[in-house]
Amino acid sequence: MGQREVWRIMSRFNAFKRTNTILHHLRMSKHTDAAEDVLLEKKGCAGVITLNRPKFLNALTLNMIQKIYPQLKKWEQDPETFLIVIKGAGGKAFCAGGDIRVISEAEKAKQKIAPVFFREEYMLNNAVGSCQKPYVALIHGITMGGGVGLSVHGQFRVATEKCLFAMPETAIGLFPDVGGGYFLPRLQGKLGYFLALTGFRLKGRDVYRAGIATHFVDSEKLAMLEEDLLALKSPSKENIASVLENYHTESKIDRDKSFILEEHMDKINSCFSANTVEEIIENLQQDGSSFALEQLKVINKMSPTSLKITLRQLMEGSSKTLQEVLTMEYRLSQACVF
Repeated sequence: MGQREVWRIMSRFNAFKRTNTILHHLRMSKHTDAAEDVLLEKKGCAGVITLNRPKFLNALTLNMIQKIYPQLKKWEQDPETFLIVIKGAGGKAFCAGGDIRVISEAEKAKQKIAPVFFREEYMLNNAVGSCQKPYVALIHGITMGGGVGLSVHGQFRVATEKCLFAMPETAIGLFPDVGGGYFLPRLQGKLGYFLALTGFRLKGRDVYRAGIATHFVDSEKLAMLEEDLLALKSPSKENIASVLENYHTESKIDRDKSFILEEHMDKINSCFSANTVEEIIENLQQDGSSFALEQLKVINKMSPTSLKITLRQLMEGSSKTLQEVLTMEYRLSQACVF
């Protein structure tokens, strides 16, 4: 047997071994006890969802989605459940996004899980947006991509000084999905377009000032806030809002600091008021300020296709319902992945 033949056999064996390893990982992921990935508990008057993958920054898996969705629907119909609280374990992240590593590995192994993952993730996003019970997301730590989809469509979003928000998809050849086409164009001025195209990161109280969070609470008070919410007796939406407002009012961290983008909002509104990416780039070049040139540098590093898809996505989504946007984004996701 020649050396070339030996290498050919070894290559086939290694590919077979790698495929089996990925398939085993996917099978284990699918059948893992949900308690390891997500905790679903009834506490006091509330249903509490805890994303429980702190080593992976609580990245969202298909298994987690398939456990959260039916429980959310069950609590929504339960007369003894008055609110739903969702949070992340570990203190570093609420949820850093969908676990695209597993999807990528599955695709390499010819396992088409992407259609199922995106469809069920978007169904969960819609369920959050249409939930008939008060929904409180405690967005403490990293909150990106899929984590935004689990929180921003809910009635109450509570940020802390450690919250880090971003929609970084244009840097990886995708677009700000999970309903980004719905909530981003509805932010003040052209802020959402700016965040979507540049992936700009917002931190702490700025997440509240941007309109992404509804309340801001000091992280050291977060556990007390949760306890007070769970201790409420048959609370109304107004009772829950009152508790959140009290903690928000008491918070002093960065209270006197202005919004980080406040001085640039005029430039953002003028430069990003365009119907094409080329026009936005031209606007930034003509502006010529250090801020505009910095954003130009960022945009030039992004996927050109993603930029064009994202701009059209937000323009279309500005006049659609959340459900219509998620339907549109599902079709876009499949076009991007395949």
